[in-house]
Amino acid sequence: MRVFSHTCSNTEIVCALGCADLIVGIDTDSDYPVDVVAQLPKLGRDLDLDVAGVIALQPDLVLTSLTVPGHERIVAELEAAGLRILVCDPCSLEDIYHDIRRIAAALGVGARGDALIAEMRAAMPPLKPTAAAPKVLIEWWPKPVITPTRQSWATDLIALAGGENPWAHIDAKSAPLTDAQVLAASPDVVVMSWCGVREENYRADIVRRRAGWSEVPAVKRDRIVPITEAWLGRPGPRLVEGYRALRGVIAAAAAD
Repeated sequence: MRVFSHTCSNTEIVCALGCADLIVGIDTDSDYPVDVVAQLPKLGRDLDLDVAGVIALQPDLVLTSLTVPGHERIVAELEAAGLRILVCDPCSLEDIYHDIRRIAAALGVGARGDALIAEMRAAMPPLKPTAAAPKVLIEWWPKPVITPTRQSWATDLIALAGGENPWAHIDAKSAPLTDAQVLAASPDVVVMSWCGVREENYRADIVRRRAGWSEVPAVKRDRIVPITEAWLGRPGPRLVEGYRALRGVIAAAAAD
């Protein structure tokens, strides 16, 4: 089978299933596992995918997603080309497990999918909630501040790691926040996980200098931490690393 993978998470899922040898091409943002992606044709970023180039690779299956706004156009172009596609659009952690099963089944390795899910579940045990669980603001973007809400696996990860997402009541995948909303919620931890930005370019001073944020507990106690978007924003196996990082900062905040 020849597989083209469009989106980082799909590439990482295929490789975690032990099927890296099936991949004949990837999108330009797929950067892990490094030894695998270094050898593959890269056909453009998420919204600038070279669909003609994908067709030329003659894939038996194209793995794509709707996790980036605007991906609908790319999916429509792939469908119009007559390619066999599998589209992922997860919201919750359970949705991600479902997509892993779907991809494993499409690759003919269903048992490996079940094993990967079991491994992820075991690596992310839920912590018992406390009456004063630390409140966590994850920032997908710094200006405006955009945070995950109810329909997000990141909200699930915060809960598993023993924290609380103050905006989990908002029935959406994510939402922009005003300074007033953040001040009212008083998060104990701010996690910078800016999409499309390298972790070394995350800047805590951008958070500190926002109007009124000096009164936010996370800023007062200097709990502004970077966790790469590759660990929190990609719906795939490396969410385990994101959970571990969240668990560490939440535990530190709870003990303060």
